Amino acid sequence: MSGVESVNITQANSVAAGTNKPVRRIVASGIGGKLMGTKSMTQVTAGEITRDSVAQLLAKDKALKEKYQKEKHISEQSWTMDNWYKHINWLNTTLVLAVPLVGMIMAYWVKPTWQVVGLAFVMYVFSGCSITAGYHRLWSHRSYKGRLPIRIFYALFGASAIEGSIKWWGHSHRIHHRYTDTNRDPYDARKGFWYSHLGWMLLVPNPRYKARADISDLVDDWVVRFQHRHYLAIMLFMAFIFPALVAKFLFNDFWGGFVYAGVLKSFLIQQATFCVNSLAHWIGTQPFDDTHTPRDHVITALVTFGEGYHNFHHEFPSDYRNALKWYQYDPTKVIIWLTSKIGLAYNLKRFSQNAIDQCALQQKQKQLDKERSKLNWGPQLSELPVWNKDEFFENAKCQKGLVVISGIVHNCADFLSDHPGGPALLRTSFGKDATVAFNGGVYAHSNAAHNLLATMRIAVIKDSGAGNSTYDQQLKAIFEKNAKAE
Repeated sequence: MSGVESVNITQANSVAAGTNKPVRRIVASGIGGKLMGTKSMTQVTAGEITRDSVAQLLAKDKALKEKYQKEKHISEQSWTMDNWYKHINWLNTTLVLAVPLVGMIMAYWVKPTWQVVGLAFVMYVFSGCSITAGYHRLWSHRSYKGRLPIRIFYALFGASAIEGSIKWWGHSHRIHHRYTDTNRDPYDARKGFWYSHLGWMLLVPNPRYKARADISDLVDDWVVRFQHRHYLAIMLFMAFIFPALVAKFLFNDFWGGFVYAGVLKSFLIQQATFCVNSLAHWIGTQPFDDTHTPRDHVITALVTFGEGYHNFHHEFPSDYRNALKWYQYDPTKVIIWLTSKIGLAYNLKRFSQNAIDQCALQQKQKQLDKERSKLNWGPQLSELPVWNKDEFFENAKCQKGLVVISGIVHNCADFLSDHPGGPALLRTSFGKDATVAFNGGVYAHSNAAHNLLATMRIAVIKDSGAGNSTYDQQLKAIFEKNAKAE
C-alpha cells in the first residue's frame, strides 16, 4: 500500500525466533543436556556463554549453511554398510527402544500383581496428563496459567515420561506449529507415518533445517529452569526409582514397580504422545482447514488423553480445549477445567465461537467448491461472445434452436426430443425471448432445469443484465409477481 511502511520480514522473524533480545541460556548439568537429543538443532551446549547476541546467532547460522554447501551432512547421505551407524541418534534410540526392551525382558521374570498394575495405571495417568495439560497446553501454548503446585506436579511427572525437559519439548513443539509440514518441522508428517512417529527422534537431524522459536516466557519460569538444569536426575528418579519405591512401600514389590509402573509405563506414554505427531496427522477429518495435515479422530483422542482433535488444535492452538462437543473425549480439557475450579489453574483461554464457526463454514465451502469443480455447470458468461439483438436474429435464421432466456442465448436444438413438455412447446420459443415463459409464464422450471439450461449457453445479449444464475432470477421474478398480486 502506497505511503505505508512495510513490515521488515527479517526483523519480524527475529522477534518470532526470540533472537531480537538477549536470551537466557539454561544448560542442563552433565550428560543431562544431551538427553534432549538435538543439540545441533537448538544450539544449546554447555560450552556456550549464557547470553548470545543476535549477531552471534546469525553468524553461526551462516557458518553452518556454508559448511553444508561444501559437504553433505550424514542425513543427506545414502545409507551404506559403512555409514549406517552414523545416521542413528544412539542416545534417543537407547531411551526410546532399548530401555523398554530391557523392561520387557525383565517382565519375563517379574510377574505383575493387580496392585502393581493399578499403580502403573495411576503413574500412566499422572505422566500422561503432565505432558498434555502441562508440557503441551500450559507451557507450549500458554492456553491457561497454572499455580506453583500444579506446575511442580507437571514438571515432575512430565519428566517421568522421558520426553525431554519442558524447555526442550516446548521449543520443539512451537517450531512444529511455526513450520508445520515443512523441512523445518521436527516431525514433518509429509515424510511418512513412521518418521513423524519415531524416525525423527531415532535419526540424526539435518542442521540445514534447524529453526528457533521464542521461548523467553518458558525460561522466565523458575520451575522450567530448575527442571531443565537437573533433568537427568529428575527423570531417572521420577521415571524409575519413585514408582519402584512406592511399590516397595505399599506392596513390598520394588521390581514390579520398577518394571511396570516405571519402564513399561514410560514406554506406553511415549508411544501415546508420539501418536499426536503421527496418527493425528494421518487419520480423520479436517473440519476447520485442510491446508496442512492435522486431522480430528476419536481413535487418536482415546490414545492421547484427548489430543486427537488435532485439526481444531492447529487452527486454534491457544484454546485450552481440543474437543468442542460434550461427548468428544478430551480428559485433558476436563482436568484443566477441574483444576481451575480449585484454584490451581486460571485464565483459561477460548477462541470465540464466531471464529470457530467461520473456519468450519469456510472449510465446508471449500469442500463444496471442490465437488462443484468436478461438475459441468456450463460456460461462464465471461467466456461467451457478446451479441446484439440484430446478431441474435441473424444467427437464429440459419441456426434453429436458439432461445434467449434471462439475456443469455441457448442452443436447445439437441434437446428437442428430451424436453419434458414435448418438442412442440420448445419449438415455439426458437428465435425468441422465452424468459417470461420459462420463468413461470408457462412453467416455473426447477433448479435442475436451470442447471441443464446453463450447459446450452452459447452467447450473451449485449446490455441485457444477464447473471450466471438464471434460477435466482426466476425466483426473484416470481417473488415480485406474487408481491404485486397481493
